[in-house]
Amino acid sequence: MKRIIYVAAIAACAISASAQISRFPNPTIKIEHDESQGTVTSYLVSDNGSNRMTRSTIELNNDAGAVDGTITLNTSDVRQEIDGFGFAITSTVGYNMLKMNADQRRSLLTQIFSRDHGYGCSYVRVPIGTSDFALSEYTCCDTPGIQNFALHHEDTQYIIPILKEILAINPAVKIISAPWTAPLWMKTNGNWTSGNLKREYYQDYATYFVKWIQAFRSHGIDIYGVTPQNEPLNRGNSASMFMGWDEQRDFVKTALGPAFRRAGITTKIYAYDHNYNYDNMSDQQHYPTKIYADAEAAQYFAGSAYHNYGGDASEMSYVHNANPDKELIFTEWTAGTWSWPGVGINAVTTDAKALIFNVIKNWGRGALVWNLMLDSDRGPYRPGGCSTGNGAIDISKSDYSSLTYNSFYYVMCIAASAVSDGAHYITANGGANGIDCVAFRNTDGGYGMVLLNDSDATRTILISDGADRFTATIPAKSLASYRW
Repeated sequence: MKRIIYVAAIAACAISASAQISRFPNPTIKIEHDESQGTVTSYLVSDNGSNRMTRSTIELNNDAGAVDGTITLNTSDVRQEIDGFGFAITSTVGYNMLKMNADQRRSLLTQIFSRDHGYGCSYVRVPIGTSDFALSEYTCCDTPGIQNFALHHEDTQYIIPILKEILAINPAVKIISAPWTAPLWMKTNGNWTSGNLKREYYQDYATYFVKWIQAFRSHGIDIYGVTPQNEPLNRGNSASMFMGWDEQRDFVKTALGPAFRRAGITTKIYAYDHNYNYDNMSDQQHYPTKIYADAEAAQYFAGSAYHNYGGDASEMSYVHNANPDKELIFTEWTAGTWSWPGVGINAVTTDAKALIFNVIKNWGRGALVWNLMLDSDRGPYRPGGCSTGNGAIDISKSDYSSLTYNSFYYVMCIAASAVSDGAHYITANGGANGIDCVAFRNTDGGYGMVLLNDSDATRTILISDGADRFTATIPAKSLASYRW
């Protein structure tokens, strides 16, 4: 019997992406991988009235005629497992989303996270305590003494309710967490911004992590991974704390790792969580490899995490080659007034290159972008934090209903639609002028692929996995996913 590939594509045109949620189809992308059919999904954003997303089908093993190039999957060259693609849920995100109509919010979250009725995003990042996108500055132990630990109301009122809704839709979602600062009484300067963690509080701070993970678990939320510090080389954020590689090594080796082990916590610990270029600090270059050189410390680290506000993704390959047993994840990038707005041509192609192709081809296991939803004033945000960023989705403050879908939304969703839980990256050969691709071997026995056409002309590509083949026509300046 013939198998059918269901196709959708994202084509970026120089337009804004303001639209009500009802103007976007909510395609079912459940993979029915059997003898008769497979599925491929793509999201088209084009200047085509209100129908900016399109979905189509391609027949496998069809006779397509002339093509511009061929891509052949190397099905036996299986590389890193893929954790997923997704977004940060800060208290700002929760605040904005909980102002939405409950049915609209549920529809949106289903569209994003459902494997059966949406794109299947499976990755979420959550701050431990305050961040620059919160309603206030807080930690979970603002009163000195670790016995005073308690979840803050921003956790229980804004973050946890949204996480519960997401997990009800997709229980396989992985949650990565990081603190922006330790409680002030544990810091050398006693301030929200900058300072270092006092060595005499290493054990208390490790207990703080344990209590936070246990508190979320009491709400039915398991934490997949943590980093000891968000942006440890950034002293200037509204909430921040400096933690050089040697400090992080010692904190995890002497306190956090052993505390997790004693408490029976299997949450992964990832090093670093900052820019590829280590903010050009000469003594911090290759931060994770310096930590891994200490075998006692290295045993507690699953891998390391990166952001994209400086440097090049090839740094992840450097770290991988030095320590191939350690994982690599990408945990933050955001867009704003400094970058291409909305979902224009340059936004989608630039973001796709950075978040999908550069990350995956340099051993990354997936990617997270910053806030899932900000309001139309780019907030709420903390004074001294980022005031010029966009959410993956922006919601109008006038009605908390009208939505603007920005580039990051489409890029993350299209990447997620190509992979199953537990998928692996596989390499591919061939292509055509202006075409880039990443391919995946999925756990259902099928394959997925994301293609980027960065040229100014439509391309027709023959795609083969060695057993089956199909042709895909990719519009100029477009991003498409395929799954079969």
